[in-house]
Formats: sequence, structure tokens, C-alpha cells
Amino acid sequence: MTTQLSDDQRGFFRRLIPPTPLSRRLATQSMLFSTGEGAFNTGSAVFLTQVIGMSAAQVGLAITLVAVAEFLFAYPAGRVVDRLGPKRMWAGSTVGRAACFVALPFVDGFGQYLVVGVVFAVFGSLGGASHGAYILDVLPPKERVETQAYMYSSLNLGFTLGAAIGGLALATGSLTVVRYTPFFAAALMLANAYWVTRLPPAPHDLRVASGERRERPPGPSAVRNRGWILVNFFTGVLWTNQVLLNIVIPLWLVEATDAPWGLLAWLFGTNTVLCIFLPAYTSKGVRTISDALRYTWISSAFFVVSCLITMYTHSTVGLITVLLVWLGHVTVTGAELAISGATWAFQAELMDPRRRGEYQGVEEVSRALGSLWAPWLFTGLAMSWFADGQGWLVIAAIIVVATIGLGPSVRIAEGFRDEHFPPADEDDTREDGTREDGTREDGDGTVGVDLSTEPA
Repeated sequence: MTTQLSDDQRGFFRRLIPPTPLSRRLATQSMLFSTGEGAFNTGSAVFLTQVIGMSAAQVGLAITLVAVAEFLFAYPAGRVVDRLGPKRMWAGSTVGRAACFVALPFVDGFGQYLVVGVVFAVFGSLGGASHGAYILDVLPPKERVETQAYMYSSLNLGFTLGAAIGGLALATGSLTVVRYTPFFAAALMLANAYWVTRLPPAPHDLRVASGERRERPPGPSAVRNRGWILVNFFTGVLWTNQVLLNIVIPLWLVEATDAPWGLLAWLFGTNTVLCIFLPAYTSKGVRTISDALRYTWISSAFFVVSCLITMYTHSTVGLITVLLVWLGHVTVTGAELAISGATWAFQAELMDPRRRGEYQGVEEVSRALGSLWAPWLFTGLAMSWFADGQGWLVIAAIIVVATIGLGPSVRIAEGFRDEHFPPADEDDTREDGTREDGTREDGDGTVGVDLSTEPA
């Protein structure tokens, strides 16, 4: 089994546009979603403290409890998605998120916010599982990694647009404007839900509609796939590059270097720009599981280099510090881009096509176990527990060990796949272009259904 990418000979700027109608529509959905989320998240600190009236400690506790709730709901949500179909649950969970945003302006205090947050976590778990299952189900194997790269770019573009809109709301200085910013997010979520309903049904959705999918699929469940659990645990460790990007390096800049605090804006700006323009290129080399493993080593190398560069800035001054801190942030962005392509390939190749929702749930749980500890541990290692930043070497060693662990974990997952999965992926096509479920794959990679009434 391989994940093939199309040979795209378009120029640089044309390659920034997804190549097929379905990939363009999925990228548009990603941008709608992240614009709404980004608009609220930008002013969330002000909203939670000044509008709802929580203390900083209560905010931290509430966010932690909501994260734990989403973690606990991840696996049951995947089971629900497999039973009811990914597209239906994706659209429904998005409407649920919109309802939570509508409720937020009327929330008063910690207890009420926690109730809304836990409900949001339920819909978040359903949305994550159904979104991932739908993408892998509806796309032909050769387009899965490439399309997810375009969606990742659009996601970052949407967060940037949302941040700008949220910034305008904050710039008014009016708490009334900030209070009702969630209404804007809710409106975009509803538009997003409508957009999802207009996407073509995936093969899994068609089977659910026919009643075939009501019965439990044959074979062992995802929780028995030890290789899949280990792959996602170690992948979660490699995804702690986000902890370096958003927490540790900014704290290091402020407390351990003489770099100006204004550099933080340039760091995050550089990361955003790179994650908008580069995913379609950096994921192009991921064609097989072996390629994905190679990309994990590339990600690990970038991660380690970032640790070494950042550690060195403890003893530099002036412009040298500025340049090195910026370079450390750029290299950890390289780690993010490389592990993205590898993660998408693992998802495409190592999931049971009959249980994608369930596998998404197990993935969420395993990746969380591989990363939830990182903010506390990495901050302590870098900032407190070692002299002169020597803890950065321990962080780098953790990443190398995780990368080493991925190799045998993938082999275990491949063995499980070969023993228990169907002989051929259910959405492979026959020579006449007909899928195993009877639908047809058109030349542009979309599923053969009538799209004439759907948005372009």
C-alpha cells in the first residue's frame, strides 16, 4: 500500500491552489472553520477574564478540564462516527460548536463556562473524529497526503484572517464588542456546517444510508492495534514542536535572552507564513511508509537543531541573539512541516478502512498521551532545572528517542494491517473506475456523484 501524489507541473503560485475541485472545496472548509475559531481565540483571554469574570487561575483550570474532557470523549466519539457516518456527524458537530459560541456571551462565571466548555469538548471530539474519517474515506489514496497539505495551509490562512478580525474587535477597546465576538464565530461555524453538507457523500456515508453499516464491522478493534497506539504516541512526542513554538521559545526569549520582546511578533508571523505557503511542497516527497519514516527523522533533526541554537542564545548578545532566536523558531517550524507529511501518511496507510472513526479516536488519545506532559516538562527543563540552558539537550534527547521508537512501532502496525485489514482498501478503484462500493471515481479524483447543485 502506498500513498501516491499526482505529478503537478504548475508554477509556484499556481501550486498554492489545490488541483482538484474536491480538494479546493475541502480547503475552503478548512479556512471557514479556522477563521471563526481564530477570531474568537485572539481575544479569548480578554473575553474570559473581563467579560465572564474569571481569574487567571480559573481560566487555566477551566481550559485544562475542557482538554481532559475532550481527551476522554475522543474514543467514544470515534465509535459513534463509525456507526452514524462521518459526513453527518461532521456537519452536526459543527452546528453544535456554533450553538456553544452563541451561548458564550450569556455565560457568567467559572461554573457556567465549564458547562459550555465540556459540551464544546464533546462536539470537538465528534468533529475531529468525523473530519479525519471523512477526508480519508472520500479521497482516493493518491491524493490524501497532498490534499491534507493544502487543507493545512488553508487552516493557517484562516487562523491568520481570524486573528486580524479578532484584533480589530480588541482595538475598539469595547467589552461589548468583545462580548459578542462569539456570534461572528458562530455564523462562520454555521456556514461551515452548510458547506460540509454540500460535500459529496463518502463511501462510508453511502453504506450507513443503505443500512449496511449498522452492524459491527468484523475484525479486532483499534484499541487492540498496539502498533497504531505506539505510532501515535511517538508521533505525539514529535508534535511537541508546538510546545516549543508557542510556549518554551517565547518564554526563553523573555527570561533568558536580551532579545527585544517585539521579536515575538516576527517569530509567530514567520511561522504562519511558512505554514501557509510550504505544506504543499514539503509533503510532496511522502509517497510510502518508508518516506514517512524518513520525514520523521527530518523533523527530529530540525527539532534538535532548534534546541541547540536556542540553548546557545543564552550566551549571545544583541543582533546575534535576535538572529539565532529567529533561526531557532524557523527550524522548529521545519520540524512541524516535516512531521505533518509523515502523520498524514501514517493515517492514510495504517488505519482499518472499516473503522476510521474509531482509529481517529484512538489516535487522539494516543497523541495526547505523547504530548500533554510537554508544557510542564519542557518549560522546567529549559528554564529552571539546569544551569545555562543545559535542559535543551534533554529535550533534544527525548525527541531522538521518540523517533527511534517510531520505526519498530510502524512495523508492528504494518503487521497488524496485513493480518487483519481487508485484502484491498475499500476505496481502491477497479480498472473501469468503479469503487468497491459501486460509486465511480472521476478523472479529477472526485467521487462520481452529481455536483451540479453544489457550490463551485
